[in-house]
Amino acid sequence: MSNPDNGPMIEAKGLCKYYGPFAAIDRVSFKIPRGQVVAFLGPNGAGKSTTMKILTGFMAATSGTATIGGYDVYEQRIEAAQLIGYLPENGPLYVEMTPGSLLRYMGAARGLSGGDLSARLDFVAEKCSLKSVWGKAISKLSRGFRQRVGMAQALLHDPEVLILDEPTSGLDPNQVHEVRELIRSLGQKKTIMLSTHILQEVRAVASRAILVNNGKVVFDDSVEKMEGQEHDMDAAFRKLTRHAKVAG
Repeated sequence: MSNPDNGPMIEAKGLCKYYGPFAAIDRVSFKIPRGQVVAFLGPNGAGKSTTMKILTGFMAATSGTATIGGYDVYEQRIEAAQLIGYLPENGPLYVEMTPGSLLRYMGAARGLSGGDLSARLDFVAEKCSLKSVWGKAISKLSRGFRQRVGMAQALLHDPEVLILDEPTSGLDPNQVHEVRELIRSLGQKKTIMLSTHILQEVRAVASRAILVNNGKVVFDDSVEKMEGQEHDMDAAFRKLTRHAKVAG
């Protein structure tokens, strides 16, 4: 049995995903240690969401391995899942339920009950600013509030690893600020991997950037090194993705 106290909290090793002859990701490898916040970047169709779905066990890789806290996401699926909080992009919700009833149901499914469940519900209601809509049907909520419900379910069981796909999608500027502050706070103790198209967000919350293009890792280093001496994240992103397209 693997020991989650040793080694990286997130590891991708030679991950490939093929759809016929098309490679959605091609030999993607990286390690993320405990307590690091990493921005996972790339243009549309680069393979970000595919990689995240494989890491969380929602999709099978064609080849390669993925581990969370030392647990293989397929061979030791339950142990790995217990460590993960996952916010998929445009994640599905039971829209006939309220945030309160949905999160209580999710908490029970995660094995929470009694005072522990109540404490975690109070925590996510406050941290995700859901108290004002706690008893309102999710079908009546804005996209921003639905996104916050998704974030709340990812945080509910107090996981050691958070994998967040576009966590500020659909939020207004005030809500974006709140979510970034929450990610910074959580990143002091948890391992966080987040995908985003907002390069300003990378500077705000992450210490490291992994950039993929055409299904391959084309950069993996500190945010400062990605920005370079020009301190221009946008220019660096364009340069790295253009180079990858020519080389690939």
